[in-house]
Amino acid sequence: MSDSETIAAGYAFTGPALDLGALLWDGAPLPDAQIRIPLPMLNRHGLVAGATGTGKTKTLQLIAEQLSAQGVPVFLADVKGDVSGISAPGVANDKVAGRAAEVRQQWTATGFPAEFYALGGIGHGIPVRATITGFGPVLLSKVLQLNQTQEQSLGLIFHYADTKGLELIDLKDLRAVVTFLTSDEGKTELKNIGGLSTATAGVILRSLTAFEAQGMADFFGEPEFDTSELLRTASDGRGMVSVLELPAVQDKPQLFSTFLMWLLADLFHDLPEVGDADKPKLVFFFDEAHLLFNDASKAFLDSITQTVRLIRSKGVGVFFVTQTPKDVPGDVLAQLGNRVQHALRAFTPDDQKALKATVKTFPNSSYDLEEILTGLGTGEAVVTVLSENGAPTPVAVTRLRAPESLMGPIDAATLDAAVKSSSLYGRYAQAVDRESAYEKLASRPQPQETPKAAAKSAPKEDESMVQQVVGSGMFKSLARSVGTQIGREITRSLFGTARRKR
Repeated sequence: MSDSETIAAGYAFTGPALDLGALLWDGAPLPDAQIRIPLPMLNRHGLVAGATGTGKTKTLQLIAEQLSAQGVPVFLADVKGDVSGISAPGVANDKVAGRAAEVRQQWTATGFPAEFYALGGIGHGIPVRATITGFGPVLLSKVLQLNQTQEQSLGLIFHYADTKGLELIDLKDLRAVVTFLTSDEGKTELKNIGGLSTATAGVILRSLTAFEAQGMADFFGEPEFDTSELLRTASDGRGMVSVLELPAVQDKPQLFSTFLMWLLADLFHDLPEVGDADKPKLVFFFDEAHLLFNDASKAFLDSITQTVRLIRSKGVGVFFVTQTPKDVPGDVLAQLGNRVQHALRAFTPDDQKALKATVKTFPNSSYDLEEILTGLGTGEAVVTVLSENGAPTPVAVTRLRAPESLMGPIDAATLDAAVKSSSLYGRYAQAVDRESAYEKLASRPQPQETPKAAAKSAPKEDESMVQQVVGSGMFKSLARSVGTQIGREITRSLFGTARRKR
């Protein structure tokens, strides 16, 4: 058996599978040698990597289409704004026809059922928001760029709010609690929660104020997005493709990458164990994955690793999308059994190191991968996946199929119409600011004081109403007497994310 026949045999699966393309051998595609991924193995996680402009987005589109057709819901983060075309039929042309003929693809222009979301409603999409308590201290620390000590201190503040029944819905709720803990009357409470210095609490308060000043308040609040919406199928049985539109927040990379992790952590928190299923319940594509890992604490990375490891048994597959495998920590990379590696560039010494590191992450093969990875064309990739028995398949240089949906964005008017016609739009479109910690505190009357005491404690002109209220003795009484039923129902997961019992 020749080398090409051995590789082809490694992809001859008997069960349902997704078709990626045809084996590329000596520069020419072999239509009879189809490269595929077994459907049950899509919850074993994967990596799509490659330099800018090599076709990663089209690969995501190709995989997402076939998952949807198999009844599997898909989540796609659309950072550049060019994935919305998955909802519309593709356009036939000579280039598409030529690619289809090369790889023996029966290409048919097809649109797929899609929902479009936007963080905080900024941009085109159904607003996705999280409450502060739902987002949790670990992820919020990442967004605020707090150090490890400050992260631990923020965790104590959340614990304090949970146990006192103080609901943290939006940023002003959290700021109100921290303001109290940094006030003269809050020092006793500060000591009682242990290990939280006034100076650290002050740093957190200033970080929150700066964060809000940058226009971040819209992302936190109610109605909080229910991540079970991502698990829906369309009326025709196809999986819903959930597209999170991110172009409007491209300048906030820490925010959107951490929000993606919140979505994943929330799914992990809520979903039951299913073990090995015939097909995934959801496949989650995590674009610009390097942003998540940049400057992350060891505790944060450990939480990511554990979430990725355990969420497989809940039927969720995660594909990280980035430029090189070295962008992903080794402990996470070790769990990514399905690999689609597009071309890499080697123009600098750092590029050369990244190329050599990438080659080492692949199983042994008969290819000179260093040479091949720098010579791949657009829409070509080096592939290895997990076979039906869980073993890695032979490394296969592959000419990929063409997506059947539109390879580009739909126009803004069509996108807006799709958003507003969604059954979810009425549920999430309008922000709700119900009574929570800030409102409860602001509505409490000031304690009665003697004229002398009142003159002594008169607030400065620039002191906010919340600072006046939370600095009062009444807040201390309120914090102790407010019902703790809510607090008792809050449980926090690996990332400190929370869901109250439904």
